[in-house]
Amino acid sequence: MRKILLSVVMVLTAYTVSMQLSYAEQFSDGKEYKTIAQQPTTTGDKIEVLEFFWYGCPHCYHFEPFISKWLSKKPANVAFVRIPAVFRPDWKIHARTYYALQELGRLEQVHEKIFDEIHKNHKRLDTLEAMASFLKTQGIDKKAFTEAYNSFGIDSNMRKAVKTQAAYQINGVPTVIVNGKYMTSGSMTGTYDRLLDVVDYLVAKETKK
Repeated sequence: MRKILLSVVMVLTAYTVSMQLSYAEQFSDGKEYKTIAQQPTTTGDKIEVLEFFWYGCPHCYHFEPFISKWLSKKPANVAFVRIPAVFRPDWKIHARTYYALQELGRLEQVHEKIFDEIHKNHKRLDTLEAMASFLKTQGIDKKAFTEAYNSFGIDSNMRKAVKTQAAYQINGVPTVIVNGKYMTSGSMTGTYDRLLDVVDYLVAKETKK
């Protein structure tokens, strides 16, 4: 039995190395990803995978199922973080919504539903009233949401998000940052499947250190 287990481990190790070599052949710095000035991460000893997104972005909407699938099998040494991008004043509504829902502990319940309401049902949800009314249909108390949305804690989160966005010099979404030092996106990789292959490659690259 021990011999069988050892053989399985050896095969899996060889497969992992093979995949890393395969990725190394496919992906190159400056093409599918780029090395950037190191920025601090927030996930301790875990490798941070950070996505900048906007609920109103159709590309982010189409990327979401790929991210969800990837999250179901991501390595244990990886921590995934989202930051809502704010390129224009009207994007603040969606960013504050994200952090308010996070504070209320209801984010996972409605994150994808917000995307669907905007892109599938063609509701812009671009005012606090519109967003609060929609969330009420999802069982979220309107008053509690509004209070969280307008809270000092959300002001602080927004400042941090804008500061982080500026530090990474983000100019589009969705953009993914791996461990504060590598940037990649769908426009760099061509497809979202390939984008996440690049993320896996960069995670493997950081894991080996």
